Amino acid sequence: MERHRRPLTAPPGALDGSGISGLTAFPLVTELRWANSLVEHDWLRRVGDGLDRADADYPFLLYGTDWLAFAHLVIAVFFYGVHRDPVRNIWIVEAGMIACLGIVPLALICGAVRGIPFWWSVIDMSFGVFGVIPLPALRRMIKRLEALPAD
Repeated sequence: MERHRRPLTAPPGALDGSGISGLTAFPLVTELRWANSLVEHDWLRRVGDGLDRADADYPFLLYGTDWLAFAHLVIAVFFYGVHRDPVRNIWIVEAGMIACLGIVPLALICGAVRGIPFWWSVIDMSFGVFGVIPLPALRRMIKRLEALPAD
């Protein structure tokens, strides 16, 4: 097997996390109803009320979250490409690192514009901070694999 074809384990957080995020983005209305039945919190109640109203009066708005869910599933498929052919697909890891870094300014800017509480934006930013952690190590592993002599 050629060196660039050796399978490499993709970081579980990138593949599994993106897939799970995608799957859980489809039933947002149901999830928020469930969360609000378990926890009494003003912000969660407001988000749940907004989703209920959008679902009842403007269901087409939730179509945007369906596309968000689909995008997360597509990202998971891309990271499977890193597992299959790591050297050729190192660009996926690098794009993932850039995307993780981009979460911070997006959360700060769009969160402020949309009236999202700062602590919620901090939670959103944590996905970028924690999501990027395994990616530089994975990139280094791929570079070492690339440097190996061909079989």
